[in-house]
Amino acid sequence: MRKVTTSFLLAFALLFSGIGAASAAEQSRKPDEQMSFLERYTNAAQDVILQGLKLVGVRYRLGGNDENSGLDCSGFVRLVFKDSIGASLPRTAREMSEVGQQVSTSELKPGDLVFFNTMRRTFSHVGIYLGDNHFMHAPRTGAEVRVESMESSYWVQRYNGARRILDGN
Repeated sequence: MRKVTTSFLLAFALLFSGIGAASAAEQSRKPDEQMSFLERYTNAAQDVILQGLKLVGVRYRLGGNDENSGLDCSGFVRLVFKDSIGASLPRTAREMSEVGQQVSTSELKPGDLVFFNTMRRTFSHVGIYLGDNHFMHAPRTGAEVRVESMESSYWVQRYNGARRILDGN
């Protein structure tokens, strides 16, 4: 499983690096709606997304802060932001919901934090928005870090909002 994930990540990284240089010229002449999914990423957002994708498949552990022993949702987000851009985020999803700039659903960009009510309290779960209504997160005990659609009825019913941490995103 880890070999498949590593191969996928390598292919994704190569795709990102090839688009990076070409998209700089493209962005000056393409309206936002016509840009491809990957062209919309800023460099910081690319770093965050790639770091997060490296952790897909890591098992969930309540209170987990380390990829070797497991990660919970906020531990996952903290580790991704620390390892990718050196940002230090608060420990809990609730505390994370108070940093950065509030973002409306219609203005979500890759790298934004998305919050959900999964424990009968607001901002009890956090993930990282990827674009095209998908996010990555550490969901629950017995599961692994993964990518999911925010359009599934489960997530739609529990969505609490989003925050932007990345400057210029």
